[in-house]
Amino acid sequence: SQDRTVKIWDIRSQRLIQHYDAHSAEVNEIDFHPNGRYLLSSSNDSTLKSWDLRQGHILYTLYGHEGASTSAAFSPCGDYLATGSFDKNLHIWSVKTGKHLKTHKGESGIFEVCWNKDGNQVAVCYSNSTINIVDFRK
Repeated sequence: SQDRTVKIWDIRSQRLIQHYDAHSAEVNEIDFHPNGRYLLSSSNDSTLKSWDLRQGHILYTLYGHEGASTSAAFSPCGDYLATGSFDKNLHIWSVKTGKHLKTHKGESGIFEVCWNKDGNQVAVCYSNSTINIVDFRK
């Protein structure tokens, strides 16, 4: 939310289940881990946070973007994260360790990142109206 929080709601009862004071700026996007236990949030404060939903706390905060972190996505297998930013960088991270693994520098700010079903390519949507497919097998 723009109020810098992440909220988890029960759709059936329409009740708030969890509330996190997540970031120091607006939250741009969230993504659930394929196993449903973890949540990733990205923010205008340039950070990403991984949340353990069962324990109700932050696992780690990812630092590495120099601009607003606009997009984040877990890979289909759940082992990797792809993150995009207005700093033009696509970063790939290890979910287990939170360590930065790779970077791809784009042409303009990134609006969205999305994994393919095999988890070896990431589609990147840039603010200059282009889309690139980045292959991480190479």
